Amino acid sequence: MLVLLVCLALSVASCGSSEAEPGSVHFVKADDVIDPVMQRYLDRAIGDAESSQASLVVIELDTPGGLGESMRLIVQRIERATVPVAVYVTPKGARAASAGTFITMAAHIAAMAPNTSIGAASAINSDGTDIEGTLGRKVENDAVALIRGSAELRGRNADWAESAVRDAVAVTATEAVDLHVVDFIANDRPHLLLQSEGRSINMGDGTTVELRNLSATPQVEVEMSPWERVLKVISNPTVASLLISIAFFGIIIEMANPGLILPGLIGSISLALGFLGFDVLPVNTVGIMLIIMALAFFGLELFVPSGGMLGVAGVVAMILGALIAFHDTPADFRPPAYLGVVLGVIVVGFFLSIAVGTAYMLRWSGATATPALVGKVATARTELTPKGYVFIQGERWKAESESGPLPAGTKVRILEVKGVTVRVRKEDL
Repeated sequence: MLVLLVCLALSVASCGSSEAEPGSVHFVKADDVIDPVMQRYLDRAIGDAESSQASLVVIELDTPGGLGESMRLIVQRIERATVPVAVYVTPKGARAASAGTFITMAAHIAAMAPNTSIGAASAINSDGTDIEGTLGRKVENDAVALIRGSAELRGRNADWAESAVRDAVAVTATEAVDLHVVDFIANDRPHLLLQSEGRSINMGDGTTVELRNLSATPQVEVEMSPWERVLKVISNPTVASLLISIAFFGIIIEMANPGLILPGLIGSISLALGFLGFDVLPVNTVGIMLIIMALAFFGLELFVPSGGMLGVAGVVAMILGALIAFHDTPADFRPPAYLGVVLGVIVVGFFLSIAVGTAYMLRWSGATATPALVGKVATARTELTPKGYVFIQGERWKAESESGPLPAGTKVRILEVKGVTVRVRKEDL
């Protein structure tokens, strides 16, 4: 129940949307590696700013780089944004390295705090080695074309941008301003807004936006949602590897001991989350997989005696699946958060009622049928030493042998029933 409550609370928190006053300045922190989670976060932040008609989105950047595909998606999102986007390399000592250079070049306004750096944007393998041969030339030329295009679009130094990719050059904030790589140096947020005041921004749709009264407008801090933070944890290579390991051992244990159920449930859900963490499967695909798992768990719960584990796992998988599958759906088409809560409560209530009803039925049948067992012949399910288990009428009972130790499979006759224990002796054939 605790797991279910956590999942329900997470679904409500992540589906909720924050209301921002029109004309506000939105501040977004991108102070980690550029990966699919960061890309989703910045995409949502820009989308929220567009929906609330913000005056400006400020991405406060401090990154060592990251994945090329995620970087490209962020660049595309900035270039098609319908609100001005500023990239501010901050705080002091921060850097816009590698993928961060591309993102800075794509911004409508590029600024840096004192004692920050930008550049070193050469493409490398994920293990840090150089990309050799024809593939290396293809990747490099493709990156050069992208960064030159962004620089030319914003009227920045495209030649330096190319050298940052080909030669891995990097410059300080002062050098970046002198080389016309960024627009200005800003000591802090107020200084940034002050220097952005009055600038005319050419948007992708051909319109021009003039920034006015930025210092007097409300400011909105756009934080990662709880779900994005969960994704960030899952995408950590150590956590993702741990999930895959749990999935492997869980499935192996279930295959070696059919009927344990719990290892198989944990393994299957961990496998889906592990694939999500490694970005092996698209996010929506993982969500659909979890929903299908949930339906399968619900169906099996009706036929397999799992003690409610299948039902609980089904609810967890359903909530996680719906949360993942519909997270990127436009707000107008996204199921409301309260609907997920209501469905979760209904499903939990349904399976709890089944469990309670079954418990009462077994208690009633046990109380009324036990006298009829006396004199019946049962089969030792385990070795009786002299205690063990016997099997009779489709049920397993604790047993105590009066005939001394007996091997499994021995026929025994029930002499007496005491609670859930039967007293037996070996049946003479």
